[in-house]
Amino acid sequence: MGSFFLKLGDSMRAKSRKNEIFLVVFLLFWGSSAGLLSPKGVNFEVQALMGIKASLKDPHSVLENWDQDSVDPCSWTMVTCSSENLVIGLGTPSQNLSGTLSPSIGNLTNLEIVLLQNNNISGPIPQEIGRLSKLKTLDLSSNYFTGEIPTSISQLNNLQYLRLNNNCLSGACPLSLTNLTQLAFLDLSYNNLSGPVPSFPARTFNIVGNPLICGTASEKDCFGTIPMPMSYNLNNSESTVTPAKPRNHKVATALGSSFGLFCLIAFGVGLLLWWRQQRNQQILFEVDEQHDEEVFLGNLKRFHFRDLQIATDNFSSKNILGKGGFGIVYKGHLSDGTLVAVKRLKDGSAVGGEIQFQTEVEMISLAVHRNLLRLCGFCMTATERLLVYPYMSNGSVASRLKGKPPLDWITRKRIALGAGRGLLYLHEQCDPKIIHRDVKAANILLDDYCEAIVGDFGLAKLLDRTDSHVTTAVRGTVGHIAPEYLSTGQSSEKTDVFGFGILLLELITGRTALEFGKSVNQKGTMLDWVKKIHQEKKLDMLIDKNLKNNYDRIELEEMVQVALLCTQFLPGHRPKMSEVVRMLEGDGLVERWEASQRVNSQSFKLPEFTFSERCYSSLTDDSSLLVQAIELSGPR
Repeated sequence: MGSFFLKLGDSMRAKSRKNEIFLVVFLLFWGSSAGLLSPKGVNFEVQALMGIKASLKDPHSVLENWDQDSVDPCSWTMVTCSSENLVIGLGTPSQNLSGTLSPSIGNLTNLEIVLLQNNNISGPIPQEIGRLSKLKTLDLSSNYFTGEIPTSISQLNNLQYLRLNNNCLSGACPLSLTNLTQLAFLDLSYNNLSGPVPSFPARTFNIVGNPLICGTASEKDCFGTIPMPMSYNLNNSESTVTPAKPRNHKVATALGSSFGLFCLIAFGVGLLLWWRQQRNQQILFEVDEQHDEEVFLGNLKRFHFRDLQIATDNFSSKNILGKGGFGIVYKGHLSDGTLVAVKRLKDGSAVGGEIQFQTEVEMISLAVHRNLLRLCGFCMTATERLLVYPYMSNGSVASRLKGKPPLDWITRKRIALGAGRGLLYLHEQCDPKIIHRDVKAANILLDDYCEAIVGDFGLAKLLDRTDSHVTTAVRGTVGHIAPEYLSTGQSSEKTDVFGFGILLLELITGRTALEFGKSVNQKGTMLDWVKKIHQEKKLDMLIDKNLKNNYDRIELEEMVQVALLCTQFLPGHRPKMSEVVRMLEGDGLVERWEASQRVNSQSFKLPEFTFSERCYSSLTDDSSLLVQAIELSGPR
């Protein structure tokens, strides 16, 4: 009996030790997991993003509003969230970021897009990136990443677009990359990779510039593109015609005559229908789509033309949100219920070739900023070019200035600052920089929270490739065109600054520059009138009457001064957008204004104002230039 109890005691002690070991392992696992899932109720995605921020050096403070005490990162710059408030996009391209990429990125398990290209990030690519099972786009190109390509990337079964080119990666090309069956684009060029070249499943791949395997561009195995069919052959089999027998000659002649008469009638009817279609401004093309499968170009989805036809109810006039020089914008409902704005470009067949159009559209899509309109996707056929944007529920600033209730003063200031930050990103933080060329109230959109979203950027450049070398047309809107652009046709960042100054005046007065030209009570341009009122110190005459007395007079004076600085005649006298944003934030306006007044007082005898007045007085609403369709509108 004693031996029984001894054995029982040993058994219980063994079980106790096992339970203790299990408890220790559990506590260790829970402790590490709790570190990832952030104790104290903090959003684990916030902790992951703060880990990324901590390992990066941010010279432009683009991550400044990333707050560790926040419970929702969806309002942060460079972060995109789904409708369920899950982080699905991280985009900080061309921000001069340095430091390393934190392994905590692996905790953002809902990520679909990561865009960190054109920075100075160094160190290894973390193995934890293999946890991002939903990732579709990964672009780490043009950095200083070192070490080997993580083998964990082969676990990203949904990956479609991978760019690791122009880094300092070494080691062998992982053979496991062949497991990425969804991969459509792969670029590993200009690294120090070695080893055999795998049989990449990507339609387009490039590993040129790796000296150990592909020192030059001559190796045929180092790059390749599987061409997509331009059209489908609807008749794959040759028909065999059996010669008619002589005794059926009369029957064949009768059938041939009947068939010829039928073809003649059909041709006449077809010609009539074609003529009627040409008279209809809303031509709907029967499109032979080039691709039947769903295609993604980088982080852009390629839509089927028929899907956009259905979404917009065959581009119904009831769904038109706006019209302009670039085309017509329609409200659309996608099959999953998403609301979008579909811009149907004018003369779509002339907007460059397929590769050129895709390249330009992809470059536009890489401009990622909270105050820039995000491009969701595109559609391209032989006759059509369409761009798909998120739907902006509050429309454009131009429409809201006319709407009820009126925009309050605080909202107008916030719109001015947001639009300025968006243009600042295009001019000074985007690589390559983008000049908008048509800054106006109609191209500043408002999201659900009335935050300013700059639209239509990059499209002027996209469409300019169709202009011949003798074209002298100027893109822009009357009242917003800088004098040097009007006279020479050459645009720069300072032409955008001029347009932004006019935008500030539109926010102050509640009227667009074009509407001002239609007013029978005013002579000259809005700018001439504002200069006169400012000199007479009667700023209360400028303010939108709908605001009544609900505005700050000191802030009004400051905004008018910023607008006048932006609209100086000589482009060299205008501030850069970085300076404009600082002045709107209350920094440096006094010094800049006093300096401009000293310059003006020293050169008051120059015919600058006279020339400016002469330049603009000819651009009233009845001008022939206005009739030539130079007004542009953004998606709204």
